[in-house]
Amino acid sequence: MLLVGVSLLAISCAPHRHIQARRFVPPPQKPFVLPTVPELPVFVRVYDDAERVCSSNCMIWFPAELSAVVGFRMPDLPPPAPPRRPPVVAAPRPAPPPVAVESPASPRLGQIFTAEQLRDYNRAFDDSLARVRMILAVAAGRKLTPQQTGIVARIRTFMMQAEQARQQDLVTAVGLARRADVLAQDLSASLQ
Repeated sequence: MLLVGVSLLAISCAPHRHIQARRFVPPPQKPFVLPTVPELPVFVRVYDDAERVCSSNCMIWFPAELSAVVGFRMPDLPPPAPPRRPPVVAAPRPAPPPVAVESPASPRLGQIFTAEQLRDYNRAFDDSLARVRMILAVAAGRKLTPQQTGIVARIRTFMMQAEQARQQDLVTAVGLARRADVLAQDLSASLQ
């Protein structure tokens, strides 16, 4: 027991080594020095005296300090001319009304049907819309749920699109009428 006490005393009284956190010291920065830019010679534009007009092939470039040696002097140019005013334009007279020219009716593009096909498509169209109108008349006398009211609106939209498409595209019109008919059948089933 004595040994345990002495060892505890020795551990507690022993000098402790403290670890101290090191601080970060950034490395010294070098001062920023702008790079030196070499001096470029100043150039003078020289024109060919024989031409008196500068074009790309008569222009010569050389350093300005050589101009004193050569004895060249820039020619005196006349001052720029004042800007010209645009001419005064009289107010335009109103144009006469355009004459309506009748153009021949352009041919319509579309599918060509036999008389029997045309009769079948028109019968299918009329039958579908007749069933739809009958179901909508029954639904008008009833109190409808919000879902049923939405179906009625979609049916009316399909009917309107089918009637508009009948003149241009009979096949599309029959397809729209059938969609309205299917929705009307579903509405009829939900009303019972």
